[in-house]
Amino acid sequence: MHSPKATPLTKTGRAALSGLVGNTPLLHVGEPFAPTGRGFWAKLEGFNPGGIKDRPGLHMVERARARGDLRPGGRIIESTSGTLGLGLALAGMVYGHPVTLVTDPGLETPMTRLLTAYGAQVDVVCDPHPAGGWQQARRDRVTQLLRQHTDAWCPDQYNNPDNTSAYTPLALELAAGLAHIDMLVCSVGTGGHSAGVSRVLQHLYPGLKLVGVDTIGSTIFGQPARPRLMRGLGSSIYPRNVAYDNFSEVHWVAPAEAVWACRRLASSHYATGGWSVGAVALVAGWLARTTPADTRIAAIFPDGPQRYLGTVYDDDYCAAHGLLGSPPGPEPELIGRLDEKEVTRWTRCVSVVDPLVLAGDAGVREPEAAGQAPSEADAEGDR
Repeated sequence: MHSPKATPLTKTGRAALSGLVGNTPLLHVGEPFAPTGRGFWAKLEGFNPGGIKDRPGLHMVERARARGDLRPGGRIIESTSGTLGLGLALAGMVYGHPVTLVTDPGLETPMTRLLTAYGAQVDVVCDPHPAGGWQQARRDRVTQLLRQHTDAWCPDQYNNPDNTSAYTPLALELAAGLAHIDMLVCSVGTGGHSAGVSRVLQHLYPGLKLVGVDTIGSTIFGQPARPRLMRGLGSSIYPRNVAYDNFSEVHWVAPAEAVWACRRLASSHYATGGWSVGAVALVAGWLARTTPADTRIAAIFPDGPQRYLGTVYDDDYCAAHGLLGSPPGPEPELIGRLDEKEVTRWTRCVSVVDPLVLAGDAGVREPEAAGQAPSEADAEGDR
């Protein structure tokens, strides 16, 4: 499909489109994730037009324009597994910038068509990087395109502090809606929304505990890189936006466990989402069952189910990947150190440090240097 030329909107048009983002609903999730009288509050970011990444998409572009890093009409070029692409397509429409999104063959065909319909150009890399996988291949392609387009700008979502500050409104919405929060549960990919929301809420509620949720096969919290089935959380690099000091604990979740949680959410609460949502719900439900009854738990659901109808909610796909087995165990396995062993099922660790700090005493290496297996997905855990 041909991508139309970006045209700046009027001030009224910009406000109308931007006004669609934010003030998403809260849903109390109880049984079957927690017994009667217990549960957690889910922030349904799938009610944004494109999901949670609409927030940083708009904010990063706005700040880059204000600094002069992105000139009027300049091209936006970024690597994405989909959801940030939607946010950048929205920002390009609002501010009149052409958008090129670099992705890989794992991006679902409906998402590719949707991004193109929203005016973005989708550039698909053909081969994974021999050590850094699809994620590094996409980043290398972004670098190449930036050389070709001298007026272009890359948000660099993995390291851009504006990706973090974009979530201040989300934190304030949670505080206004819940009055008090004891625990916050977030999926982790680029690290943006977990860092941005926790920074504000830990200032408002100094005792708040941040619980991170990652996927098996992700390097973010010191595990070895492996091919990953789940998109939307996890990484094969170490994003510098991850606020390791803010976390009280981290959980890793396997794809079959996330699928089970997604489907139970759908059948019990008429609300669900993708891989990240299932993983977060599994962990938040366990916390609701095992912490004192008056603990107020907030969980962020980054997206809705629409882009996962051919994966998470497709019986044939799930059966082909062995995702329709028994339910997850009632509780996670516990390890004492992030790199104690390679995890393959739902596991938690309550000692969280930057994996690059572990490098000196545990031999943790950058994935590229370690020659580890390339990943199938990328660091979009904030999507």
